[in-house]
Amino acid sequence: MREQIGEQPAHANAYWPVQEERVAMLASACALLDRAVEDLPQNSVAPICDLASVRTAVAAFDFDAPSDPLTATRRVIDLLEGGIVHTMHPGYFGLFNPSVTFPGIVADLVTAYLNPQLAVWSHAPVPIEMEARVVAEIAALFGWPALGTQGHFTSGGAEANHTAMLLALTHASPGFADVGTGVFGGAPRLYASAESHLAWFKIAHAVGIGRDALRLVGTDGHGRIKPELLRAAIESDLVAGHRPILIAATAGTTNAGMIDPIKACGTIARDLGLWLHVDAAWGGAVAMLPERRALLDGIQGADSITVDAHKWLSVPMGAGMLLCRHTDILSDTFRVAASYMPAGLDSIDPYTHSMQWSRRFIGLKLFLSLACMGWAGYQKLVQHSLNMCADLRDRLTAAGWRIVNESPLAVLCFTDPTRDLNLAAIAARVVIDGRAWISAPQFEGRPVLRACITSHRTETHHLDHLVRALDEARQQTAL
Repeated sequence: MREQIGEQPAHANAYWPVQEERVAMLASACALLDRAVEDLPQNSVAPICDLASVRTAVAAFDFDAPSDPLTATRRVIDLLEGGIVHTMHPGYFGLFNPSVTFPGIVADLVTAYLNPQLAVWSHAPVPIEMEARVVAEIAALFGWPALGTQGHFTSGGAEANHTAMLLALTHASPGFADVGTGVFGGAPRLYASAESHLAWFKIAHAVGIGRDALRLVGTDGHGRIKPELLRAAIESDLVAGHRPILIAATAGTTNAGMIDPIKACGTIARDLGLWLHVDAAWGGAVAMLPERRALLDGIQGADSITVDAHKWLSVPMGAGMLLCRHTDILSDTFRVAASYMPAGLDSIDPYTHSMQWSRRFIGLKLFLSLACMGWAGYQKLVQHSLNMCADLRDRLTAAGWRIVNESPLAVLCFTDPTRDLNLAAIAARVVIDGRAWISAPQFEGRPVLRACITSHRTETHHLDHLVRALDEARQQTAL
């Protein structure tokens, strides 16, 4: 058997072809991908396909025998071109998934190629220090001292918020790390706006306090948590014998881009002894603009903050961040020792400070983007979204739509004040038209249309395409 394997040509190792074949495969893939992205403005934002055809196309790949790598790669890219919603499309006005920075794409390639393992410092000293540098720089935007901040990259905002919940529980009672929720006496409770990201339900379940532990607090009618209702909810739970643990203020709600009154939430947290977490997964990027940092007033007093680099910081999925200003709580929460893990260096090993053990070099996407673009480049990117949003507001208003949110960020919720329309049907028609992608969520209990500027490739003529598609859909829906 060894002789037969040894006699095979070098290119037979499909898992690691010879250099010429590797370079050709990479060059071919890069050329195909670059052309696909360049052609996007002329193509549909969303896929037009059905379940049966998708499954047939995927099943057509034969895993029983090797196929030509270039051909297989080309087939995959062809399928993806027609089989995803294209967040790289300048007409994507959807969720918080951005068109990404090119340095971020290159960083993902570098990470995949070299495949560093960030569990311990001794195995990846340079990647770990690069991530620590970025964490400190981002924390400084929120008014935190670099030496007083800990944190790490996560798979996304849900993991970062999950981590914050564990930190808050451990901070409330160190015994929680060993014996669980029984140390609290009363049932733990957490508080978030009714307009917050509802991953908090999953988090409450995952940490073992149950979904009923989440208190969704009413808003002020404009999508922001109402401090009076928040304080009343906490005080009511205290009287009932429960144990309030965490307040989650949101800086940039998913539906409407609203920013909770963070400073007021912080006052309540201090008065009543709760952990203040700010979910700034999207809206935290506005801190890139010095003149806009006041929008996040009070965030400097938070105990922890979530920022998603794969949202407004425009790096490829997934890249969340958890920041914490308590220097020992991460180690208290995630402390563990294993004889098979390298030890002995005077440094922090990431596996002892996060939910993850083996971990990808997530932070390179933001590190390389900052190195290539600088703060000035990022400021331009964020300001471009805000400028395009202001322009779109004017165009929608001129076309007879009414803006119903008062967000200072780059998202608009709107309706037609002159008639009762099926807004979900309008959004569906816009998507089918192919020029743009929008959604039709609920805001403050009523249906709206939602458009968010997520792409640095969006220009004024793309706004025109969206408004025309909306008007056509409105006319067709009203018939």
